[in-house]
Amino acid sequence: MVKPISADDIAMAALLRAARAAYIDAVRKALIEAGFDDMPRNGAYVLSAIAQGGGPVISAVAQGGASMAGIIRGLGVTKQAAGQLIDTLVLRGYVERREDKEDRRKLTVALTTTGEDAARVIRKAASGVDAKLKKRVGEKAIAEARKVLFHLIAIANANANEGQQS
Repeated sequence: MVKPISADDIAMAALLRAARAAYIDAVRKALIEAGFDDMPRNGAYVLSAIAQGGGPVISAVAQGGASMAGIIRGLGVTKQAAGQLIDTLVLRGYVERREDKEDRRKLTVALTTTGEDAARVIRKAASGVDAKLKKRVGEKAIAEARKVLFHLIAIANANANEGQQS
């Protein structure tokens, strides 16, 4: 007889990676159904981060757009890979590049009308996953999970800052 697997049997990192799929799959399906079938990989992440004003994942968001440096940090990819993703999003009409109002050497990325429409679809799909999760575990468990995830983000930010100081 095979022993059933519980959450305690799986490493936290593996749980996080697998749980992320619930959002990725729901968002991808919703985008395709809404006609945004040309969204590149990680494109939904960038659009939702810009639409939400950044938050702890992309922290370098300026008024009216996200900085390229913030997008690179948030995605955890090279400057070249982030640039290619932004280029694709610009070509497909989801975002536009703008000069930073305070420092003209910097570029920011802002949503177009199409990007705003796609961001609404992304938010709705994510909210749908949240609602399913709430039905399964309840609001209290979700609040506790948010605290844990917030502290994991704080650890990641502290580690990144330590690496920058070295």
